Amino acid sequence: QVQLVESGGGLVQAGGSLRLSCVASTSIFSIYVMSWYRQAPGKQRELVAWITRGDRTNYTDSVEGRFTISTNNAKNTVFLQMNSLKPEDTAVYYCNVLVGGRPFASWGQGTQVTVAS
Repeated sequence: QVQLVESGGGLVQAGGSLRLSCVASTSIFSIYVMSWYRQAPGKQRELVAWITRGDRTNYTDSVEGRFTISTNNAKNTVFLQMNSLKPEDTAVYYCNVLVGGRPFASWGQGTQVTVAS
């Protein structure tokens, strides 16, 4: 079972930037769709962005134009560059592999992003 470890979260002022990283225990990103999810307090986990093995990207409307998902050449790390952050972006962010459009791996511990107004 692949293990995923997220990092890079923190506290930032509105309008600021953060770069999240997710490292997989194996180089799986070349064969799977990789994704970032987030879960805000009291809300369901939501899909934020995903990237295909051909580097095609998609974003949920609320982050389009502000967030960028990418992977490294070794295809074992996925990044989420988050710019122009808003307080409503505050959440725990998780990565996962998508199989059939659904998260496949066990969830990691996530990384907390807090955006202060």
